[in-house]
Amino acid sequence: MEVERVNKINVTSEIKPLKKVLLHRPGNELLNLTPDTLEELLFDDIPYLPVAQREHDEFARVLKENGVEVVYLEKLMAEVLALSEDIREEFLNQFIFEAGIRTPKYRDLVFQYLNSFKDEYELVLKTMEGIQIYEINRDQRKDEKSLVDLVTEETDFLAAPMPNLYFTRDNFASIGRGISLNKMYSATRNRETIYAEYIFKYHPDYKGKVDKYYDRCLPYHIEGGDILNLNDHILAVGISQRTTAEAIDQLAKNLFKDEKCKIDTVLAFNIPNSRAFMHLDTVFTQVDRNKFTYHPGIVDTLQVFEITEGSIADSDEDLNVVEINDTLENILSSYLKIPVTLIPCAGGDKVASEREQWNDGSNTLCIAPGVVVVYDRNVITNEVLRENGLKVIEIPGAEISRGRGGPRCMSMPLVRED
Repeated sequence: MEVERVNKINVTSEIKPLKKVLLHRPGNELLNLTPDTLEELLFDDIPYLPVAQREHDEFARVLKENGVEVVYLEKLMAEVLALSEDIREEFLNQFIFEAGIRTPKYRDLVFQYLNSFKDEYELVLKTMEGIQIYEINRDQRKDEKSLVDLVTEETDFLAAPMPNLYFTRDNFASIGRGISLNKMYSATRNRETIYAEYIFKYHPDYKGKVDKYYDRCLPYHIEGGDILNLNDHILAVGISQRTTAEAIDQLAKNLFKDEKCKIDTVLAFNIPNSRAFMHLDTVFTQVDRNKFTYHPGIVDTLQVFEITEGSIADSDEDLNVVEINDTLENILSSYLKIPVTLIPCAGGDKVASEREQWNDGSNTLCIAPGVVVVYDRNVITNEVLRENGLKVIEIPGAEISRGRGGPRCMSMPLVRED
């Protein structure tokens, strides 16, 4: 199906037809995972890259076949670096600083090494996959021998890989016609947001056209997997392992201050703080106008808070926060003004729901009302979705699921229909 090219940001819903989406095709950064670095780099196992790439390519093919324009993070960033030498130099210096390279000699050597890439696309991929000591100029390193040189192994990383980049949902979040450029939970992932920073700062499609409601330099962490656009007036945000209440307060204040922003209510969902429930969208997603899928394991402890604008700006009273004491079904029905059906992961079976939630059974990507993209491995959940009238499009996920993220995690909508 031919897709129409559209620019800017326009996302006011989780379910309206998806028109444009940002992906990142997994690359050599996955080859730089080792058993010793899995915990640090937030993976549970090492994916087999060729299969992971085939699975991701199938995901992109399915989206294109359904009329979605697919753009890639690495290609947009390469287009930015091609704009001018000044932007390229600015990016390289910032990348080196954020990689934690402080020794002057190694700063210079890494800059020279990266700047030797003439092709901007290959340069971007190299920054994503990581840089080992043996890759930089050996002759220059031999000229001087410091203690750092003597104790460092040739295979040590000067710049660590960023294997989570294919989860494009988290670095920033599209909110209405703006974005939240996120401060990530871990230092490992916070480096990923540099690409979005430069794309929205310099890329011709977005420069000066996108409002920013949160910034990566702020102190409190928040990630895109916790942000759901329920409609043009209501935003849902999870208080989770990866997103703090302080960040949600700041985001809400910034949204309410912007006269162009239509959002007047933020619903904060306080979910258990655990690796299995790292984001709200790992346990709760919208799949149709009046249907949501959820993991039964969150129900007993879930708290929901309503945040609205307060009476006194720039004070302790600039937000009104009230806990909503009701069932999840009633809360959603009340705010969306339509009777809501909740569909439990794996039909509510305890063992199956825990297994399929772990494999992202609740992490669905809705590409149109009642049409969802899911992993094929969650057999029970997928059948339950079909029984509830949904069109289910399955994609393979044996390898890409090892990073603990599903179709929603792997995609950042840039434009949905109004």
